[in-house]
Formats: sequence, C-alpha cells, structure tokens
Amino acid sequence: MYLDSEDEKVLTGEYGETRQKMMEILVALGKVFNAENLIPISSAQVSGASYKTIGKWGLEWLNNLDARVVVPSVLNPIGMPREGWQNIDIPREFADNQNKVINAYKRLGIKMECTCTPYYLNITNYGDHLAWSESSAVSYANSVIGARTNREGGPSALAAAMIGKTPNYGLHIFKNRMPEIAVEVEGGDNIHAHHYGAIGYLTGSKVGKKIPLFTNIRPSRDQLKALGAAMAASGAVALYHVKGITPETKLPTFAEEPPEKIIIEQSEIEALFNDEGVDAVAVGCPHCSPDELMKLSDLLDGKTVKKPFYIFVAEGVMDSNRKYVSKIEKSGAKVISDTCIVVSPAMDKFERIMVDSGKAFAYVPNMCGATAKIGSVEECVSEALRE
Repeated sequence: MYLDSEDEKVLTGEYGETRQKMMEILVALGKVFNAENLIPISSAQVSGASYKTIGKWGLEWLNNLDARVVVPSVLNPIGMPREGWQNIDIPREFADNQNKVINAYKRLGIKMECTCTPYYLNITNYGDHLAWSESSAVSYANSVIGARTNREGGPSALAAAMIGKTPNYGLHIFKNRMPEIAVEVEGGDNIHAHHYGAIGYLTGSKVGKKIPLFTNIRPSRDQLKALGAAMAASGAVALYHVKGITPETKLPTFAEEPPEKIIIEQSEIEALFNDEGVDAVAVGCPHCSPDELMKLSDLLDGKTVKKPFYIFVAEGVMDSNRKYVSKIEKSGAKVISDTCIVVSPAMDKFERIMVDSGKAFAYVPNMCGATAKIGSVEECVSEALRE
C-alpha cells in the first residue's frame, strides 16, 4: 500500500507513539482489504462510547493514548445522558465509569456530541469520504447523502480521526457501490409510513451484506433512515439504493440490473406487528429528527402518559427544538440526549418494550434482554397512554 512521505514519518514514530499505533491500525486494515493508498476524510464518528459496550479494558486503552483528532469527530451514543442521568435510574458506579470514558474521548479532541445521527449536526456532502462506525449512520451517509464510508470499528474510526485518512477500499470506490440484489415490496405504492422499519428488518435478514436496490417504493428522508437502520441491524447492509430517490440511482453510470431479485410480501410485514402488551415504550433508535420530535409533540399535546416513555435524540437536535421537547415532557414522557435504547442500562429493567424502528426491534432482545414489539409512532404513543 502506497504511503506518502508524511504517512511514512507517522508510521516510523516521528510524530509520537500514539499516532504511530493509529497508522499501524490503518495500514494493517488496508493490507487486509488490498487498499492501494490512504485517502483524506472530512469527518469521523467513533463507536465504543458506552461503558456498557467498551468496558474497563477499552477505557484503559483510551487512557493510554496521547494524541488528538485532526478532523471533526463525534461519538456514538453513550450509556447515559451527560446531564440528568440520575433521573433514569443509572447506577452510580456505571455513571462514574461512563464519565471516565467521556473524559478520555474529550481529552483526544472529540466533540461531545454522542449520537447515531451525526448528519443532523454536521454538514456532510455527496462524495465526501468519511470514517463513520455506527451502522445506521453509515447506511444513511452512503445511501441517502451519497457520501462514502465503510462500516468502521471503534479503533479504526478513531485511528482515521487522528490521522485524517482512511484506507481506500470497499465503499470508498464507486464500482463497489453498485446494487447486487433487487428488492420489490408488494404493494409498494401504498406502503404505510410505519412499515419502513419492518421492511428494512425483513430485507436485512434476507440479503445479509449485499447491496439492495428497491424498485417500487418512495420513502421520505425519515423513512429512508428507518429503512437503512433496520437493514444494518438485521443484516449488515451498509449501502442501499432506492430507484429514483437516492442520489446515485440518478447517475448515468449507475447499473440497474442486479443479478438477483426478492419480493417482500405484505403478509411478512404485517406478521411483525402484534397486539401484546408492554411495560415501557421507547422511540428514537436512530435518534429522532426535528420532524419526528414535532410529530411526537403533536401526538402528546395535552395528554399524560401512563407507562414509561423514552424518546432519544442528539443533544444538538434537542437544544434547537426546545418548544417540541417542552410539549413532550409536559406529558410525562422523557426526552433523553446522548444515549439510546440499546446501549443504556436504563432499559434493562423492562421485560417488554415497544419500539417504532426495525433497528431497535432487532437489537432490544440481545442488548436489553427484553422482548420487543414494533409499532408505528402513533401506536407507540397510544400504548404509552394506556393504563
């Protein structure tokens, strides 16, 4: 793999041991995937931010690093909100350890935005090369924005953030971004808005790592987010296309004839929805958009929730949409920044959780030890209002 003179200096330790270690990570990754060179990135998003997932050994590793990031960088959701964690029953020991993780990343120069939706906070453009690690963020960046990133691990994303480059392989290369399997959704012209998470959940479980092309649906941006997040959770889809909607399908060089085709049947979608009761409701996985907060505030206006109702959002989005947040909180629902359903111990006490996304539906059983029920936002609100 070609390294320029500055890269070589970093690799030989001229800029310190930490940068040398980070370059070694990138070079090793590049060799595994036959990358020809390193390419500059415009931003990074680093996972391994919740103490629930990183643990004491990950924290020890972070504390041994002494360099700073050189591109705009944010974190994946952490295990609790930085403010008010006591209000959602986070144990003191966990909070102390989580704060140590936050301080370790802060010392490295990472911006204290802890979110799976960094595209709501930082400008990301078509064609930008990124080093993002959270599965739904990767999917949205590649598919909806048309930026280019592989699904990085926590260490490789941090290494790229400190070096400002990433190995040039995989989805950074245009020819690797062509669709591999066509997906037709039965009744696609009349799909309900809340079905997109379920469609993504079913598609991901069928296509695995392949790049799908949806041929007969017309989702909004929030529905694209739900679709991609679910496919990344139930499968390992890091890029998908929707004909006539996502940007790369409009290019003259785009290939529209995948060798395979599957059909997602309406009966499969409906089978995921059921009427069983739950003891808590959670939405915002991925984190809510401003439009989703507005909708929740309208649905909850003048009402009082009867079940624990958690709404997860990036702090920056919360701060710029206080009028919606205030209306939501008047109902007794809790709007929580920095963390999410699956990486916070706050959700571990519940046995059955209703969610509005295919991503949460896929992750809650393993990450929270609870049974998951999926429904629309309206159904989630109705369940939270029910005795």
